[in-house]
Amino acid sequence: MMNERAFWVAFNKIRGVGAVRTRKLLDHFGSLESAWQAPADELKTAGLSQAIVQSILRARAETDPQADLDRIAALNIQVLTIQDGHYPRRLKSIDHPPPVLYVKGDLRDADEYAIAVVGTRQKTAYGKQVAAELCQFLVRNGITIVSGLARGIDSVAHQAAIDAGGRTIAVMGCGVDIVYPPEHRELARRIIENGALISDYSPGTQPEGVNFPPRNRIISGLSMATVVVEAGEKSGALITAEFAARQGRDVFSVPGPIFTPHSKGTNRLIQDGAIPLNNFNDILTALDIDQVEEFRYARRILPENEVESLLYENMKKDAMHINDLKSATGLSMEKVSAALVMMELKGLVKQVGNMIYISIAEENTPYETG
Repeated sequence: MMNERAFWVAFNKIRGVGAVRTRKLLDHFGSLESAWQAPADELKTAGLSQAIVQSILRARAETDPQADLDRIAALNIQVLTIQDGHYPRRLKSIDHPPPVLYVKGDLRDADEYAIAVVGTRQKTAYGKQVAAELCQFLVRNGITIVSGLARGIDSVAHQAAIDAGGRTIAVMGCGVDIVYPPEHRELARRIIENGALISDYSPGTQPEGVNFPPRNRIISGLSMATVVVEAGEKSGALITAEFAARQGRDVFSVPGPIFTPHSKGTNRLIQDGAIPLNNFNDILTALDIDQVEEFRYARRILPENEVESLLYENMKKDAMHINDLKSATGLSMEKVSAALVMMELKGLVKQVGNMIYISIAEENTPYETG
């Protein structure tokens, strides 16, 4: 007797049989095994078009469902169907969730606290720094990082989560047995050790361009919120943000210079209603996350390099204008400005007037847990 899961895999390979048609088959036949064995006229009665019925009949003649399932198991790939108890709860709640997920690595209950961090493939130094420090901050607060394993901001997000000792999930636009882009093989290996590779595409599916926009609904669907770090006007990250908004999830966008092409998309998101990310703590506040590990660590927020330390010391006693900080520290305006942007994002300082900054580290010191 074949495993029912084998028929989920078999139907999942048929182009055109997605969430809606899978639901029709289940409602009509009660199981996908019964649907797989049904005659053509009965498939039509279930509400399928003639073209889809023909696709099913061709697949049935060419496919051994149990053999396919065995091959997938041999690749150490787990198959999750929407009927499984371990299927991600947040993803299950979106419209038309994927019927089947292929997982390489492992998913945990802790991954329910996940945030998507996405952005352009053509990252700038600013975008790289924001993405890395944001993901490190989120990991320290018990958050799993979700992204798409793409070049640019996505890979920075995954790497930063791993380097910070956290968990990360990569949602693929191909089979989880194929690493794309190929230069991310080592990163993919580390993701498997510290989280999971996930796809709703069958193993062996090649990374065709049409696969990537639909997979973005899974990135946002797994997550409490989506953060777009950098994005051009036509960036795929904007598609992820759009899916998140449709799914009723918060969208955060990192502001950027108005003359930088990589910030046109993020600035437009803010104009359209996304939450501007001016402080990393804003995410925890907006999501009302009060039961994650963030509230169990008692580490004082402190500057992370000499430039930040120098600025921090000068702002300890009173608010200072950026020009006064430049004079007091002897640093260039470029260094002062760049450091203040990062310190504000991390919650070390806040702007209280036109280019006037004050330290707020005391306000952000977590309580002692004893």
